[in-house]
Amino acid sequence: MSEPTFATLASRWFQQHARDLPWRKPEVGAWAILVSEVMLQQTPVVRVLPAWEAWLARWPVPADLAADSPAEAIRMWGRLGYPRRALRLHECAVALVERHGGEVPTNLDQLLALPGVGTYTARAVAAFAYGQRHPVVDTNVRRVVARAVAGEPDAGPTTRPADLIATERLLPVEPAAAALASAAFMEIGAVVCTARSPRCADCPLAARCAWRASGRSAPAGPTRRPQRYAGTDRQVRGLLLAVLREATGPVPRPRLDTVWADDVQRSRALAGLVDDGLVEVVGDACRLAGDGFPVDHGVVVPDKSR
Repeated sequence: MSEPTFATLASRWFQQHARDLPWRKPEVGAWAILVSEVMLQQTPVVRVLPAWEAWLARWPVPADLAADSPAEAIRMWGRLGYPRRALRLHECAVALVERHGGEVPTNLDQLLALPGVGTYTARAVAAFAYGQRHPVVDTNVRRVVARAVAGEPDAGPTTRPADLIATERLLPVEPAAAALASAAFMEIGAVVCTARSPRCADCPLAARCAWRASGRSAPAGPTRRPQRYAGTDRQVRGLLLAVLREATGPVPRPRLDTVWADDVQRSRALAGLVDDGLVEVVGDACRLAGDGFPVDHGVVVPDKSR
């Protein structure tokens, strides 16, 4: 009898030990999975869980979000970080309504053509929502493959075509089994084969792991330098957005001037928000993109239709 493959070992482990996450439930649809994948980019699961549940409660299908304003998507995003993702999700919802009748397409090329949907997200939706055979490669998967197959302590800083090829070679031929293996590799990288403190004794791939067999240790320092937040433009952008999210109309510039003392940095951060399409300038005031508060010669006019 032949030895079980990496995919078989990983999938068996996953079926017994995977975290109970709501977007993994069999009844969850493609839209909910797409939202989860966008939210999980650079954001821990513990922060995504309440945001994902609130988002889907308000906009359970793409048409619901498409009918609302981009500003409401930004507001709902709250402090999840990297708020351009909220705009991309709104643009994606509009595209789904216009191109696909409000449904998330099953075809990979059509998924890749959606706003804000890149290589990873498109393959993740195709695999996890539709059970297709595609290499789903994030940082965790690249690390698992680098260690278990190549014997390297870690993968490179970005995903390369070689990473997709190496991961695809590990997938079973049968699509549903391949999708399960993709989820398993990702979970192993997230909770077992971690960057700094891998739990090799708990890893289903340990007996076949080339890195463990080599006796090489994990890098001593972080794979990438942690990004500083305090005092950066990111912090200032967040403070500005917090004021605009809570506003019921365009916010006068003097009000925004109070959130950060450094005029140059504050102006730079605000200009960045405008360039990113998150904020609009109306006269001497600002508002979230698409907020739709009518302005008459610089005077805010309440919108009775809202």
